[in-house]
Amino acid sequence: MISTIVWGTGNFGRAAIRAVDAHPGLELAAVLVHDPGKVGRDAGELGGLDRELGVVASRDAAAVLAAGPRAVVYAASGDIRSADVVADICAALLAGAIVVTPSIYPLYDHRDDRQDLREEIRAALADGTGSLFVTCVDPDWTDEMLPLLLSGLGADVDRIHCQEIVDYSGYDQPDSVRYLVGMGEPLDYLAPMIAPRMPTTVWGGQVRLMARALGVELDEIRESLERRPLEASIETDTMGKFDAGGQGALRLQVQGIVGGEPRIVIEHVNRIDPTCAPDWPSPPEGQSCAQRVLVEGGPRIAMIVVGAAPDAGEDATSVSRLVGAIDWLAGQAPGFYDALDVPLRPTRAPELADASV
Repeated sequence: MISTIVWGTGNFGRAAIRAVDAHPGLELAAVLVHDPGKVGRDAGELGGLDRELGVVASRDAAAVLAAGPRAVVYAASGDIRSADVVADICAALLAGAIVVTPSIYPLYDHRDDRQDLREEIRAALADGTGSLFVTCVDPDWTDEMLPLLLSGLGADVDRIHCQEIVDYSGYDQPDSVRYLVGMGEPLDYLAPMIAPRMPTTVWGGQVRLMARALGVELDEIRESLERRPLEASIETDTMGKFDAGGQGALRLQVQGIVGGEPRIVIEHVNRIDPTCAPDWPSPPEGQSCAQRVLVEGGPRIAMIVVGAAPDAGEDATSVSRLVGAIDWLAGQAPGFYDALDVPLRPTRAPELADASV
């Protein structure tokens, strides 16, 4: 069993607790939290399980790392605290842990030599015996691995278009949804996540990874952005009121340009209310999020993955990709890994054998 800790218990961390508990090769050893009100609470409760796991939450990261966990699922947000995230991850690497995380956007493609913070991470890897796998919370398999796998079913590829469509109204992340993305804020407020060049910082690594896998040289990466206001005020269960006139929907693209044309595109269509921007793509009826992949070429291949809620869809599948990589990484040399290095693998599901008896 691989001793594993979950660091952070927001939307992603809750799903991580459940994924580690369900994995037959992993043992949940500790949970680290930021909120003092969560200290001492059982991991089962924090993870939304219907039973206790006998692991209580702590804020003492030094003590938890000193116990020598083999792996760390780093689920704490890096949206507005990137320096703290790098320090936390370096501490885990220096303790010899395998770290899997979505929290450092610029390192989705760690071979991109324009990111200075990479050197701090590399120094920690060089001084310790840990490994690091950074991949996207969107999740990466719909913005990297799935389109690449689908491309292998055709004779040629003309264009890859990856699309995430999300209704944020069920989220419980007011700081991220309001401040970072700008939902409900006046349209003259330019949220950090959609400021010029920030989408490329976040998703450009995935575009570069797909280009590298396809053997394509990018001319450049471009961005496009559209925004729509709320026509009426709305009230959400988790984040309160969003006023009419504030941003209700956004549509952005990060485009990999080849031969002057957008050939590798990652697009996000996000709303705080499903009635906003009705002419834009929407998830299937009854769903709040969807991932669509379209591979244009010979033949044309399309696929959609849906989830009834962020935890059930986007977050849960992202977590499964990361948690499922831990036992593979445990068999590899220490180092820096990306989504092209780490294979997609079948889940280990001993319950199927039990169900067949």
